[in-house]
Amino acid sequence: MRVFTASLATETDTFSPMITGESDFRASFYAGPGAFGEEPRLFAGPLLAARKRGRAANWEVIEGTCTFAQPAGTVTRRAYELFRDEILDQLRAAMPVDMVVLGLHGAMVADGHDDCEGDLLARVRAIVGPDVPVGAELDPHCHLTETMTANADVLICFKESPHTDFMERGEELVDIVADCARRRIRPVMSVYDCRMIQFMPTVDEPMRSFVDRVKALEGKDRVLSISIVHGYTLGDVADLGVKILVVTDDARQTGDRLAERLGRELYAMKDRLFPPSLRMDDALDEAERLLAVPGQGPVVIADRADNAGGGAPSDSSYFIERSIARGVEGVAVGPVWDPVAVKLCLAAGEGAVFSLRFAGKMGPTSGWPVDARVRVLRCVRDGFQTFAGARDEIGDAAAIELVDHKDLAVVLIGTRTQALGLDLFTGLGIDPSRRRIVIVKSFAHFQAAFRPIARAVLFTGGPGPLPLDVRDVPYTKIARPLWPLVEDPFAT
Repeated sequence: MRVFTASLATETDTFSPMITGESDFRASFYAGPGAFGEEPRLFAGPLLAARKRGRAANWEVIEGTCTFAQPAGTVTRRAYELFRDEILDQLRAAMPVDMVVLGLHGAMVADGHDDCEGDLLARVRAIVGPDVPVGAELDPHCHLTETMTANADVLICFKESPHTDFMERGEELVDIVADCARRRIRPVMSVYDCRMIQFMPTVDEPMRSFVDRVKALEGKDRVLSISIVHGYTLGDVADLGVKILVVTDDARQTGDRLAERLGRELYAMKDRLFPPSLRMDDALDEAERLLAVPGQGPVVIADRADNAGGGAPSDSSYFIERSIARGVEGVAVGPVWDPVAVKLCLAAGEGAVFSLRFAGKMGPTSGWPVDARVRVLRCVRDGFQTFAGARDEIGDAAAIELVDHKDLAVVLIGTRTQALGLDLFTGLGIDPSRRRIVIVKSFAHFQAAFRPIARAVLFTGGPGPLPLDVRDVPYTKIARPLWPLVEDPFAT
């Protein structure tokens, strides 16, 4: 069997001023045909799964380009079409093939292309024809469109948020598409629109039990796969919103009924799907209250409004300034994206004490820069953190402590990314488990590593560049009523 696989992914915040260009993809991750290594990467699950299955079954696996960029603003038309056409040319050269499996995100928006994944899948379908099965693995924070479902045989989202199951879902995708290629099954996709916008991390109830029930339904009554499409709240496109996707083996009515039942159940839980967000000072107050009670581990506070994983710069200074002003002890903050400050720390060297201006540089929502005497704790070149076995580059990085402010430490990074693994801190000489408060610039993915060491996890809703109340987001392209923008989206 001849299998073609490639990956092209990013998550686009259409409201962000940070344009995503070709260099952003190459800086985040780029591997040309056959150059992808053995180390897992978030959007390369299908490629690695195809390689693994191919070795066992003697498939001929043709590996195309694999690239992705950190979430940011709209992708330039040139960058998207460059990588799209690169992959399409590789597919044409590989023809004939028996199946195609792709690693995509599902929420890439480029200048002139609101539905990049739909555009790519349609062009893939035009090359391979109607009889070659095409499948793609998606991030659940995607915009599931009719163009995507019309041109793919199988679409599967990660089930977990944090996305710790990307390899498992990649293997699931490859197995289903391979069975389709062997004519053992005939996948049919059913979609139910839940008509809502909501954040839905899967580590807490009620989502934890909902995901577990969804998993238990797979493999029964001809149900091959079920995906919960969370949607991406900062992508202003027509198809934004939560949906349920059910893939059955030629059982359309079964899939339609199941998708609607699960979608209605999810909609009924809409008010309970995300923990409440605290204001910054309220979060610090609550942290001190929790720390006054005997217990182990730090209080972890998620600075969600400055999450690079949602397209934010990750350089805001608000929590640092408030920790200084309040005299909060034992705080570690990270990551703060500031390549200039990192360069200065590297030049000064470990142990150096000097005056440094850092953070608060990208714009009004980043706050004011911090000016302080700092001590350089550790510096690294080409640093990284890990997430579910995958490597995530942080670039050159430095850990500093503020000399005059009661054990306040900050991780500065040169490559913009969100907090994912404990090694973001430990790799720079900071043990987060021994801190009183750890403030992470992340939305949900940090929880896989940080929740096990935390006595409590708190979420904040600003200030920062990412509006977390969707009623404050100036959408213009949504094509149907969605809760909570309207009270009852099914009434019209």
